[in-house]
Amino acid sequence: MVLCRQESLFIIFCVCFLNAPWVEMTVQRRGNTKVSDANGIEKKIKRGNALRQASAWRGSRGPLVLLLGAVALCGAAAWLYVTTRDSEITETLASQGELVSPQPRVYTVRCSEDYENYKRYPGCTPQKCGRAVADSVVSREEAQVLRRLAERGLALAGSEGGASILDLHSGALSMGKQFVNIYRYFGDQIGDVFTHEDFQLYRDVRSRIQALIAETFGLDRSLMYLTKPTFFSRINSTAAKTQHDEYWHPHIDKVTYGSFDYTSLLYLSDYGSDFTGGRFIFMDQNGNRTVEPRAGRVSFFSSGSENLHRVEQVTWGTRYAITVSFTCDPAHGISDPALPGGAHG
Repeated sequence: MVLCRQESLFIIFCVCFLNAPWVEMTVQRRGNTKVSDANGIEKKIKRGNALRQASAWRGSRGPLVLLLGAVALCGAAAWLYVTTRDSEITETLASQGELVSPQPRVYTVRCSEDYENYKRYPGCTPQKCGRAVADSVVSREEAQVLRRLAERGLALAGSEGGASILDLHSGALSMGKQFVNIYRYFGDQIGDVFTHEDFQLYRDVRSRIQALIAETFGLDRSLMYLTKPTFFSRINSTAAKTQHDEYWHPHIDKVTYGSFDYTSLLYLSDYGSDFTGGRFIFMDQNGNRTVEPRAGRVSFFSSGSENLHRVEQVTWGTRYAITVSFTCDPAHGISDPALPGGAHG
C-alpha cells in the first residue's frame, strides 16, 4: 500500500507540474528570445535587442527555476520509489531457514470493525485478532505427500497464466482461461489420480489446522466451520493471462469473501530453493511484515482489514500451498472432500 501511494503521488506530481501553464509560458518565452541577424544593423539597434533579450530572460528566469525544481523533485520522487521497492519488507515474521516450534509465533493486532457488519457468533467471532506462524502442526513429509497430490491434480489441466488452483471440495480446476469440475469432467478416472489415503491426510491436516487456530485465538473449535474457497494453489513466473492469474494485488479476505473469519495457508514448497519471490506480506500502516514459505509451515490470521495482505510475484520456480478457510456462520460451512463413490482410489 505504501508503494501504491508513492507511485501515485510521483506520477500525479510530475504530470500536474509539467503540464502547468507556467511551463508552457516558459517554453514560449524561450522560443521568442532569438537574436536577430545583426549584419548591417546599427550598433544602437543591436544594443536595443540585447536589452530586450536580457529583459526577456529575467522575465522567464522565475518559471525556469520552477521547471528545473520540478524536474529535480520528480527525480527525487523516482529515486525514493525505487529504493522503497527494494526495502519494502520492514520485518520478517518467520524466515524459511528457521523452525517455529513447538509453540506458534503470534503477532497480535487490534481487530478491525469489519466483523460488526456481520452477525456475531459468541465463541467464534474474532475478539482477539492477529497473525501467527507454526512449523509443528504438519511435518515436511506430510507436506511432500500433499504437494504430490497437488501436482497430480494440476497436471490434468492448469491455467495458461502463472496461477492455477485445485479445489477438492467443489472440484474446480484451472483449465486454460476457465475452470472445469474434475469430478464431472474426468468421472471415475479421477480414482487413478487420487487415493482415499490422500483425502484422509487432507482431512487430518485440516482438522489440526482448525485446532491450532482455535487454541491460538481462544475459540470453541466446534463453532468453526470450513468454508469456501479452500484450495490448492500453484504459482510460477508465467505472465498472467486473465484476472484470475493476478494473485499479487493487496486484498482483505473478509471483504473479498464475506464468510471468511479465519484464513490459513499451509505451504508445500520452500522459499529460496523451490522458488523465489512468492513471500506472503502483511501490509501494516507502520511497515510490511512477511512470512517466508517453508514446506509444512502453517501461517494463519483473522480475516478482517487488520490483516491487509498480498503475495509477492513469483520470479522463478513453482510455489505450492493450500488455503484453508474457516467461518463462524454455519450457513456457509462446507464438508470435507471425499472421492466420488465410483472412483476406486
